Amino acid sequence: MAKIKIKQIGSPIRRPASQKKILIGLGLGKMNRVVEVNDTPETRGAIAKLPHMVAVVG
Repeated sequence: MAKIKIKQIGSPIRRPASQKKILIGLGLGKMNRVVEVNDTPETRGAIAKLPHMVAVVG
């Protein structure tokens, strides 16, 4: 399965609890952390809900 790297570029401070849960579900939570996850529709949907907090890198 294809993998994508996601980097957290925004802080979860003063964000709704649902957005914080999405970050934790992606394996993020601290600024500038990069994780590699499977490229699935569920992952893409989570990224689409947080365009201001995460970025797809390399």
